[in-house]
Amino acid sequence: MRMRKKKNLKERLDAVKNYLYISESEDRNFKTAINDKDYIDFTAWFGSEKPLFLEVGCGKGRFACEYAAAHPEVNLIAVEKEANVVVSACELAQQMGLNNVRFIKCSAEYLERHIKPESIEQIFLNFSCPFPKNKYASHRLTHNGFLEIYKRIMKPTAEIHQKTDNMKLFEFSIEQLSQNGFALKNVSLDLHNSNFEGNIMTEYEQKFVSQGLPIYRLEAYIK
Repeated sequence: MRMRKKKNLKERLDAVKNYLYISESEDRNFKTAINDKDYIDFTAWFGSEKPLFLEVGCGKGRFACEYAAAHPEVNLIAVEKEANVVVSACELAQQMGLNNVRFIKCSAEYLERHIKPESIEQIFLNFSCPFPKNKYASHRLTHNGFLEIYKRIMKPTAEIHQKTDNMKLFEFSIEQLSQNGFALKNVSLDLHNSNFEGNIMTEYEQKFVSQGLPIYRLEAYIK
Protein backbone atom coordinates (compact mmCIF):
# COMPACT_ATOMS: atom_id res chain seq x y z
CA MET A 1 0.00 0.00 0.00
CA ARG A 2 1.39 3.38 -1.01
CA MET A 3 1.97 5.81 1.85
CA ARG A 4 -0.10 8.99 1.71
CA LYS A 5 1.97 12.04 0.93
CA LYS A 6 2.50 14.21 3.99
CA LYS A 7 1.16 17.72 4.08
CA ASN A 8 3.73 20.37 3.13
CA LEU A 9 6.26 17.64 2.29
CA LYS A 10 8.17 19.74 -0.24
CA GLU A 11 8.49 22.63 2.19
CA ARG A 12 9.62 20.30 4.96
CA LEU A 13 12.22 18.69 2.69
CA ASP A 14 13.51 22.11 1.68
CA ALA A 15 13.88 23.07 5.34
CA VAL A 16 16.24 20.13 6.00
CA LYS A 17 18.16 20.21 2.71
CA ASN A 18 21.49 20.52 4.52
CA TYR A 19 20.90 17.07 6.00
CA LEU A 20 19.44 15.34 2.95
CA TYR A 21 20.68 14.12 -0.41
CA ILE A 22 17.86 13.05 -2.74
CA SER A 23 19.02 10.44 -5.21
CA GLU A 24 17.62 10.99 -8.67
CA SER A 25 18.16 8.95 -11.81
CA GLU A 26 16.26 8.77 -15.05
CA ASP A 27 17.23 5.11 -15.24
CA ARG A 28 14.86 3.05 -13.12
CA ASN A 29 16.90 -0.12 -13.66
CA PHE A 30 19.37 -0.02 -10.78
CA LYS A 31 21.65 -2.58 -12.47
CA THR A 32 22.41 -0.05 -15.20
CA ALA A 33 21.78 3.12 -13.16
CA ILE A 34 24.66 2.35 -10.81
CA ASN A 35 27.03 2.57 -13.78
CA ASP A 36 26.29 6.30 -13.89
CA LYS A 37 28.26 7.16 -10.76
CA ASP A 38 27.18 10.11 -8.65
CA TYR A 39 29.61 9.82 -5.75
CA ILE A 40 28.94 12.04 -2.77
CA ASP A 41 31.89 13.93 -1.28
CA PHE A 42 31.19 13.02 2.33
CA THR A 43 34.18 14.93 3.71
CA ALA A 44 32.82 18.14 2.19
CA TRP A 45 29.22 17.36 3.18
CA PHE A 46 30.05 16.61 6.81
CA GLY A 47 32.78 19.22 6.96
CA SER A 48 35.06 16.66 8.57
CA GLU A 49 36.87 13.44 7.76
CA LYS A 50 35.89 10.66 10.16
CA PRO A 51 35.14 6.94 9.83
CA LEU A 52 31.98 6.47 7.75
CA PHE A 53 29.21 4.33 9.20
CA LEU A 54 26.02 3.45 7.30
CA GLU A 55 22.48 2.57 8.37
CA VAL A 56 20.34 1.03 5.63
CA GLY A 57 16.63 1.64 6.18
CA CYS A 58 16.71 4.26 8.94
CA GLY A 59 12.97 4.90 9.25
CA LYS A 60 12.24 8.03 11.28
CA GLY A 61 15.85 8.26 12.41
CA ARG A 62 15.77 7.51 16.11
CA PHE A 63 18.66 5.05 15.99
CA ALA A 64 20.71 7.14 13.56
CA CYS A 65 20.39 10.31 15.60
CA GLU A 66 20.99 8.72 18.97
CA TYR A 67 23.97 6.77 17.66
CA ALA A 68 25.45 9.90 16.10
CA ALA A 69 24.94 11.81 19.34
CA ALA A 70 26.64 9.06 21.34
CA HIS A 71 29.52 8.65 18.86
CA PRO A 72 30.83 12.05 17.74
CA GLU A 73 33.98 10.31 16.51
CA VAL A 74 32.15 8.89 13.47
CA ASN A 75 30.11 10.27 10.58
CA LEU A 76 26.89 8.33 10.05
CA ILE A 77 25.09 8.08 6.71
CA ALA A 78 21.47 6.93 7.03
CA VAL A 79 19.52 5.72 4.01
CA GLU A 80 15.74 5.63 3.62
CA LYS A 81 13.79 5.31 0.37
CA GLU A 82 10.55 7.01 1.46
CA ALA A 83 10.53 10.81 1.43
CA ASN A 84 7.56 10.79 3.82
CA VAL A 85 9.71 8.96 6.36
CA VAL A 86 13.19 10.39 5.85
CA VAL A 87 11.93 13.94 6.30
CA SER A 88 11.09 13.10 9.93
CA ALA A 89 14.59 11.69 10.43
CA CYS A 90 16.16 14.86 9.06
CA GLU A 91 13.96 17.02 11.27
CA LEU A 92 15.01 15.04 14.33
CA ALA A 93 18.70 15.47 13.48
CA GLN A 94 18.12 19.18 12.97
CA GLN A 95 16.30 19.51 16.31
CA MET A 96 19.17 17.71 18.06
CA GLY A 97 21.74 19.95 16.38
CA LEU A 98 23.76 17.00 15.08
CA ASN A 99 26.61 17.62 12.67
CA ASN A 100 27.75 14.01 12.16
CA VAL A 101 24.66 12.42 10.61
CA ARG A 102 23.37 12.84 7.06
CA PHE A 103 20.60 11.17 5.11
CA ILE A 104 20.25 9.85 1.57
CA LYS A 105 16.84 9.25 0.04
CA CYS A 106 17.34 6.18 -2.12
CA SER A 107 16.76 2.45 -2.25
CA ALA A 108 19.55 0.15 -1.08
CA GLU A 109 20.04 -1.06 -4.65
CA TYR A 110 21.52 2.35 -5.52
CA LEU A 111 24.04 2.58 -2.67
CA GLU A 112 27.13 2.05 -4.79
CA ARG A 113 26.03 4.76 -7.20
CA HIS A 114 26.66 7.30 -4.42
CA ILE A 115 29.21 5.63 -2.13
CA LYS A 116 32.75 4.90 -3.29
CA PRO A 117 34.15 1.37 -3.03
CA GLU A 118 35.75 0.36 0.27
CA SER A 119 34.71 3.49 2.15
CA ILE A 120 32.26 2.21 4.80
CA GLU A 121 33.55 0.93 8.14
CA GLN A 122 30.29 -0.36 9.60
CA ILE A 123 26.78 -1.11 8.36
CA PHE A 124 23.64 -1.25 10.51
CA LEU A 125 20.56 -3.21 9.42
CA ASN A 126 17.90 -2.50 12.02
CA PHE A 127 14.51 -4.21 11.81
CA SER A 128 14.48 -4.48 8.03
CA CYS A 129 11.27 -5.62 6.37
CA PRO A 130 11.30 -9.46 6.54
CA PHE A 131 9.37 -10.00 3.28
CA PRO A 132 8.00 -13.28 4.67
CA LYS A 133 6.88 -14.79 1.35
CA ASN A 134 9.65 -16.79 -0.28
CA LYS A 135 8.98 -15.27 -3.69
CA TYR A 136 10.10 -11.90 -2.27
CA ALA A 137 13.29 -13.22 -0.65
CA SER A 138 15.46 -11.18 -3.03
CA HIS A 139 14.05 -8.00 -1.44
CA ARG A 140 15.42 -8.88 2.00
CA LEU A 141 18.36 -6.66 2.89
CA THR A 142 20.52 -9.65 3.78
CA HIS A 143 19.88 -11.43 0.47
CA ASN A 144 22.96 -12.31 -1.56
CA GLY A 145 22.28 -9.46 -4.00
CA PHE A 146 22.48 -6.85 -1.26
CA LEU A 147 25.42 -8.52 0.46
CA GLU A 148 27.40 -8.19 -2.77
CA ILE A 149 26.61 -4.46 -2.84
CA TYR A 150 27.69 -4.08 0.79
CA LYS A 151 30.95 -5.94 0.18
CA ARG A 152 31.90 -3.54 -2.59
CA ILE A 153 31.40 -0.41 -0.46
CA MET A 154 32.76 -1.89 2.79
CA LYS A 155 36.35 -1.60 3.88
CA PRO A 156 38.03 -5.02 4.27
CA THR A 157 37.82 -4.74 8.07
CA ALA A 158 34.20 -3.50 8.14
CA GLU A 159 31.31 -5.21 9.91
CA ILE A 160 27.57 -5.59 9.46
CA HIS A 161 25.43 -5.34 12.61
CA GLN A 162 21.88 -6.64 12.30
CA LYS A 163 18.93 -6.51 14.68
CA THR A 164 15.49 -7.98 14.04
CA ASP A 165 12.46 -9.32 15.85
CA ASN A 166 11.82 -11.86 13.05
CA MET A 167 13.32 -15.29 13.71
CA LYS A 168 12.90 -16.49 10.11
CA LEU A 169 14.64 -13.41 8.74
CA PHE A 170 17.43 -13.92 11.29
CA GLU A 171 17.88 -17.55 10.21
CA PHE A 172 17.82 -16.48 6.57
CA SER A 173 20.43 -13.80 7.29
CA ILE A 174 22.77 -16.25 9.02
CA GLU A 175 22.50 -18.60 6.06
CA GLN A 176 23.08 -15.88 3.45
CA LEU A 177 25.97 -14.28 5.33
CA SER A 178 27.67 -17.63 5.87
CA GLN A 179 27.32 -18.54 2.20
CA ASN A 180 28.75 -15.21 1.05
CA GLY A 181 32.09 -15.07 2.75
CA PHE A 182 31.10 -13.62 6.13
CA ALA A 183 31.95 -14.93 9.57
CA LEU A 184 29.68 -14.27 12.56
CA LYS A 185 30.31 -13.14 16.12
CA ASN A 186 28.34 -11.85 19.11
CA VAL A 187 25.19 -13.66 17.99
CA SER A 188 22.28 -13.16 20.41
CA LEU A 189 18.87 -14.82 20.38
CA ASP A 190 17.56 -12.50 23.10
CA LEU A 191 19.45 -9.24 23.10
CA HIS A 192 17.67 -7.59 26.02
CA ASN A 193 18.33 -10.55 28.29
CA SER A 194 22.01 -10.70 27.37
CA ASN A 195 25.06 -8.89 28.70
CA PHE A 196 25.42 -6.71 25.60
CA GLU A 197 26.18 -3.09 26.49
CA GLY A 198 25.61 0.12 24.57
CA ASN A 199 22.49 -0.92 22.68
CA ILE A 200 20.52 1.95 21.11
CA MET A 201 16.90 1.12 20.46
CA THR A 202 14.90 1.93 17.35
CA GLU A 203 11.23 2.88 17.34
CA TYR A 204 10.26 -0.67 16.36
CA GLU A 205 12.57 -2.22 18.92
CA GLN A 206 10.99 -0.31 21.79
CA LYS A 207 7.56 -1.51 20.66
CA PHE A 208 8.63 -5.15 20.37
CA VAL A 209 10.47 -5.15 23.70
CA SER A 210 7.40 -3.70 25.43
CA GLN A 211 5.47 -6.67 24.07
CA GLY A 212 7.98 -9.10 25.56
CA LEU A 213 9.32 -10.25 22.18
CA PRO A 214 12.95 -11.37 21.86
CA ILE A 215 15.33 -9.30 19.74
CA TYR A 216 17.85 -11.16 17.60
CA ARG A 217 21.23 -9.61 16.91
CA LEU A 218 24.44 -10.53 15.10
CA GLU A 219 27.71 -9.05 13.89
CA ALA A 220 29.25 -10.20 10.62
CA TYR A 221 32.64 -9.54 9.07
CA ILE A 222 34.36 -10.58 5.87
CA LYS A 223 36.62 -13.57 6.41
